[in-house]
Amino acid sequence: MSKIEDIVDGLENKISKILHKQEVLKQTNAKLSEELEQHQQKILRYQEEIATWAEKYDTLKIANSMLGSDENKRETKLKINTLIRDIDHCIAQLSE
Repeated sequence: MSKIEDIVDGLENKISKILHKQEVLKQTNAKLSEELEQHQQKILRYQEEIATWAEKYDTLKIANSMLGSDENKRETKLKINTLIRDIDHCIAQLSE
């Protein structure tokens, strides 16, 4: 009979250890999930900031080319042509 009791005690100990390890892993997983969420929010903020700076850079390039800079004249002309096409498209839609 003691052999069965020893086996049962051993199983109880193993199950207890597994349950403890599971709880530790759950806590670790929760902590990592929270960190992941924080990092994802940080990445979104950085992406928004990059987009803002890119827009400011493009605006600055256009302003420089309008001031006489030869470097960005082609890009400015393309941008103006795009804006004119957009305006023409809007006028055409209003005419319909």
